[in-house]
Amino acid sequence: MNDELADQLERLHKDAFGWALHCCGGDFSRAEDVLQIAYLKVVDGRAIHAGRSSFKTWWFGVIRFTAREEFRRQRSRETLSLRFWLGLPSPESAPSTPPHQVELDEQATRLREALRQLPDRQAEVLHLVFYQDLSLSAVASVLGISLGSVRQHYDRGKTRLRSILSPTSDSHERS
Repeated sequence: MNDELADQLERLHKDAFGWALHCCGGDFSRAEDVLQIAYLKVVDGRAIHAGRSSFKTWWFGVIRFTAREEFRRQRSRETLSLRFWLGLPSPESAPSTPPHQVELDEQATRLREALRQLPDRQAEVLHLVFYQDLSLSAVASVLGISLGSVRQHYDRGKTRLRSILSPTSDSHERS
């Protein structure tokens, strides 16, 4: 691995971990593992930036693909009987472990809860745009969907998020 590649990866580490954390549903240790595996893919030459997109867009795509790959691998290892005998919770019911700093920030906690209420694709698009500062076209490249689809998920996600976070949304939901 050359120095320029190492520098680019180092500059993006914090954002990459945030994206890995999102791709892993807030599971801190799983996000660490996914990011480690993604780094290994780059070092081993299994993931190579071909220049068809920005480096950040490509890197986030590698992380997303790795997270999905690891989730499938984990699910195939954990059979229903193994979970039953060992008393392990299913991955869907396992509590997420958000970073300690974010727990202290009440607004960030509220936003995170609101994002969890969105459909997965809308939450992914909003995370990449707002937390990772990617353009909509870069998001389309990372997620492997059309720009029109990204725009639609972005608009719908913002509208839904606005309704979830508005102070009057509680009174509307109860009526």
